[in-house]
Amino acid sequence: MSNIQINDFEIGNTLPLTIIGGVNVLESDQLCSKVANTFVDLSKKHSFNFIFKGSFDKANRSSYKSFRGPGLTKGLHMLEKIKNDFDVPVITDIHEPNQANQVAQVCDIIQIPAFLCRQTDLIQAAAETRKPLHIKKPQFLSATDMKNVVEKCFSFDNKNILLCERGNIFGYNNLVVDMLNFQTLKSYNLPVIFDVTHSLQIPGGLGISTGGRRELFLPLAKSGVAQKIAGLFIETHTNPDDAKCDGPSAININDLDRYIKEIVNLDKLIKAQED
Repeated sequence: MSNIQINDFEIGNTLPLTIIGGVNVLESDQLCSKVANTFVDLSKKHSFNFIFKGSFDKANRSSYKSFRGPGLTKGLHMLEKIKNDFDVPVITDIHEPNQANQVAQVCDIIQIPAFLCRQTDLIQAAAETRKPLHIKKPQFLSATDMKNVVEKCFSFDNKNILLCERGNIFGYNNLVVDMLNFQTLKSYNLPVIFDVTHSLQIPGGLGISTGGRRELFLPLAKSGVAQKIAGLFIETHTNPDDAKCDGPSAININDLDRYIKEIVNLDKLIKAQED
């Protein structure tokens, strides 16, 4: 089993839980600081590894009218501020090959969006930065199809890969998480992350934006953790109903403490069992 080293901790399916947590889109320094500070405090209280996430551009919004983010330059400045202020690793997603090197100068991990993980030029540019890659499984691919993506990364001499499950399209405007996918992804001997937030989406459910089922966060998160995986991907907000992107799937920051307590306790129980 290949583990990934990030700063002073390792990420692996049998290791203590890692949470990639933060905001969907970088709305403001104030929001990012509030979210980062909350996660840092909880990581000390509940003993999990923390990586801050925020997107500088939501290039795949449902409508052209939707807020996309602060852009590359300002967004990286915001992420760098979080990294320095809280002494935590940071991650963001790229959408074009020419963004890879600039993002790699700030971020500890580069995220490949689900819709784009088959784009060879994007994978190559990200892999060649030699940064660890967090690759989301598309809603339209099976877990077995992700082997091709993994081999693509390997061909560009980068084996520092986190594979992320985020549900599959099931009919119209719906996503379903197949729990068997986790075992398939784990069979590639790479750490597996579960993006609970985006698995709660109802794509196009609000017409010009995506709906969500945040009230189902905890049971879904527990189901994923029960598969003995490396970590969770969680997006939160101080007021999800006013979030500028994916608010219906984001959990309220006030719920983080009780949710994470239950999740970490379950993770410890599962990982204490012998396979």
